[in-house]
Amino acid sequence: MTADKERLDRAIIAMRVAKELPPGACVNLGIGIPTLVSMFVADDSIVFYHSESGVLNCGPLAEAGGEDIDLINAGGQFLQPVPGMAYFSSVDAFAMIRGGHVDVTVLGAHQVSATGDLANWMLPDRGVGNIGGAMDLAAGAGKVIVAMEHNDRNGNPKVVQHCDYPLTGQGCVSLVVTDVAVLEPTPDGMVLREAAPGWTAADVQAVTGAELIVRGTVGEYEV
Repeated sequence: MTADKERLDRAIIAMRVAKELPPGACVNLGIGIPTLVSMFVADDSIVFYHSESGVLNCGPLAEAGGEDIDLINAGGQFLQPVPGMAYFSSVDAFAMIRGGHVDVTVLGAHQVSATGDLANWMLPDRGVGNIGGAMDLAAGAGKVIVAMEHNDRNGNPKVVQHCDYPLTGQGCVSLVVTDVAVLEPTPDGMVLREAAPGWTAADVQAVTGAELIVRGTVGEYEV
């Protein structure tokens, strides 16, 4: 029973995403699990973090006691200062996104479709949402990675064949990393690349709303 299988915690999701960030990349981290990614990038890999709040080349999340009220990310979390970092207006921060100067963005999601459509700004049953910078990032970033739990709090799949929540962007997601699997949206459908330890392809399919494509042997989730 998949209900009895252990799911990976949020830190492990962030660790797996960190492996996808190429050295020297300009990376934007969204709210939630994505903010943890900066804690797990290898020490010998230089990544330039970008925030809509107007910061470039900041460090990971600040440790307790090291908070600077003027240095926060888009989610209001405190960041560590590093030599060579830059401050500028949020107008310039969005110009960087819209101008295609952000290489990778890591975002959370309410739903991702089999072909990479992204819905992450509104929950229709609550009737509230704010698209914020998500639309700009979905359209302007070179690569969009989604980091999220595989199912919502009610057990509903967040990886679906077709999104029925309002879309943030169409066909924009390159990779999905969850507490159950690593998946790749393609024009042909959702490809299962890796499964969490103890999970089979059939187990992942049982908790997924999209029909999964399995090509050869599915690897084990690597961190």
